[in-house]
Amino acid sequence: MMSRAEQGFTSEDALHRIAEALERLSPPAAPAPDVSAAQAFVWHVSPDHLQPVPQVNRVALDLLVGIGRARDTLLANSLQFAKGLPANNALLWGARGMGKSSLVKAVHARVLELEPDSALKLVEIQREDLPSIARLMGHLRRSSARFILFCDDLSFSHDDQHYKSLKAVLDGGVEGRPDNVVLYATSNRRHLMPRDMIENERSSAISPSEAVEEKVSLSDRFGLWLGFHPCGQDEYLAMIEGYCAAYGLRIAADRLRAEAIEWQATRGSRSGRVAWQFFTDLAGREGVRL
Repeated sequence: MMSRAEQGFTSEDALHRIAEALERLSPPAAPAPDVSAAQAFVWHVSPDHLQPVPQVNRVALDLLVGIGRARDTLLANSLQFAKGLPANNALLWGARGMGKSSLVKAVHARVLELEPDSALKLVEIQREDLPSIARLMGHLRRSSARFILFCDDLSFSHDDQHYKSLKAVLDGGVEGRPDNVVLYATSNRRHLMPRDMIENERSSAISPSEAVEEKVSLSDRFGLWLGFHPCGQDEYLAMIEGYCAAYGLRIAADRLRAEAIEWQATRGSRSGRVAWQFFTDLAGREGVRL
């Protein structure tokens, strides 16, 4: 039998192979992302990276009707943050289709208009990627830019443990939330947890009150709670009229009103989303490009 030396296999080769195996087990830290590539990003895992978004899908802030208080509060908070002043995390909760996620994106655009030198970035993270949020914070902490971390449609099921990752980042842990990061989340629920999840914790825990408090305390870590409620008919029609004016679609007022009311009746609800869906249909029928 030939020896390893005779086969051309040296101790140096063995060390090289061991080093390669160790690198596969524990790869080097990913380089800091280039946040100058865009104004908005989406966070992805496996591998961790920020994907630039060249053009954000958003509605102009002035077209968001019926949410004036939430709009003004979130804009003021975002301007403070962009200027390097203290700002709160924000939870936008309430009725579906009333512009919660649209408001976050529209406010980001307005801040860039008002503070063009602020280097304010919007970073979207999916709910299922919340366990990686600490790694994302580590990347953002090393940047000189400022970041609105945006999690849309945030909620948790009865067996979901992702909320613990989010709770630790909001204001817990040794490092805490970086000064250059603020978190905006949207949800249909004010307390993020379904009622049956809270009741289950109350019935099965050794200390029911403490278990429920842990669930509810997640919402308490957001300094701003902005409520969104179903709109009335006047607000619904005002939204559509605003879209028509913005895109130059001319139509008789009585016809617009009649068709808009018929549309919402077939949907069984009124909201900003329903108003936009009607306007999209109307613009298509009238030959107006959006």
